[in-house]
Amino acid sequence: MTRDNDIEKAGFNTKLVHGDDSSARVPDVVQPINVSTTFRYNDDPASLVAALDLEPGSGILDNLIYSRLSHPNSEKLEQVFEGILDGHVVMYSSGLAAFMAMLTHYNPKVIAIGQGYHGCHGIADIFTRLNGLKQIGLDDDYSQLGPGDIVHLETPVNPEGVSFDIKHYAEKAHARGAYLVVDSTLAPPPLQEPFKFGADMIMHSATKFFGGHSDLLAGCLVTKDLDIKHKLIEDRVYLGTNVANLESFLLLRSLRTFKIRLLTQSQSAQQLVQYLQNHIKEFSALSAVHHSSLQKDAYIKEQLPIGHSPVFSIDVDSPETARQLPYRLKYFHHATSLGGVESLVEWRSMTDKSVSQTLVRVSVGIEDVEDLIQDFHQALSGLSK
Repeated sequence: MTRDNDIEKAGFNTKLVHGDDSSARVPDVVQPINVSTTFRYNDDPASLVAALDLEPGSGILDNLIYSRLSHPNSEKLEQVFEGILDGHVVMYSSGLAAFMAMLTHYNPKVIAIGQGYHGCHGIADIFTRLNGLKQIGLDDDYSQLGPGDIVHLETPVNPEGVSFDIKHYAEKAHARGAYLVVDSTLAPPPLQEPFKFGADMIMHSATKFFGGHSDLLAGCLVTKDLDIKHKLIEDRVYLGTNVANLESFLLLRSLRTFKIRLLTQSQSAQQLVQYLQNHIKEFSALSAVHHSSLQKDAYIKEQLPIGHSPVFSIDVDSPETARQLPYRLKYFHHATSLGGVESLVEWRSMTDKSVSQTLVRVSVGIEDVEDLIQDFHQALSGLSK
């Protein structure tokens, strides 16, 4: 079995496969799904008293009591994620549950938030309704922010797939005593590492690329402060948002191949984007292509040094074309979500009314990129006649 000090020195893929070896409870190479919701107390009364005397939050981990608090698979997940996310990790039942936990922890009076995922705006609206949280735009006047407030930056942004300068927003937030929270779902590491550019907390919807098979829901928060992790875990007990047993097992399975999948998807997306951009004049139905690989900003190469998000978007000439395009494609499922091994396409205004009706979001899977390029060629050719 791999020792903890060995795995700390190991490479990214090795950490994905062996990062939780030290917490194996049975000799099975594939650790079992722990379906139990409750666990017998330790037979030693002294150890139970010691567990109760631990600092808040810290006694929950490694002290199995009830799966809403913690369970073997969720703890293994946090162990693997901490090997690749460069911080202390807390798992949740979805990306939105993670966002809810972040707002609950910081309890800001003001949040600066960009377009981003409409679900996060929905939760922010709940906080506004309940306690008067003030919401301002990402590029509004930051004099409205004070100590303890939040700048929530989603980059690359959903659904467009373009990127923003993390360092720029970190400096703006910190100048007001506010925290920068970065949603890095569309470009998880090793594509992007927000802590290097000043982020105070990182959020991921693990449903997407970490999960990668369109069969689970999960989310996580990453912090550099162990005390914050303990507070988040203590809040999670009462929010009731720990990731479930089956989802934890499925996510552990997915993490083993995560980097291999992600880099394949990233490379294929960039090739497809470049094809569309190079041939845009050939298709009257295609108006614009949006992706960080097309951005010329100086920060892009520094922030995304080895590749770009597998998610991009296009604008077409009319809402009718946007409605028809998904049904002209053979290798792209017309469905919401993203990050799976199968390529997806979505007329995005179906699920997000704030998005232009001419925008189509694309999530590239692991199919042969030549097939995906040819698929778009035939679909756009037919719609351009």
